Amino acid sequence: MSKSDDRHQFLVRLPRDVKDWLENEAARTMASQNSEIVRSIRARMDSERRDRAAG
Repeated sequence: MSKSDDRHQFLVRLPRDVKDWLENEAARTMASQNSEIVRSIRARMDSERRDRAAG
């Protein structure tokens, strides 16, 4: 499987304040906005997994 086979592209609409935060956070960490989105979603996934395991 090539690397592109496990990634999917889709359009997402963000409220202005979320977009502003995303732009600032990406600049602060010198990462892409996409990376910041993935990082945020993965943090949420990890948090929910821990909550379920503790649960």
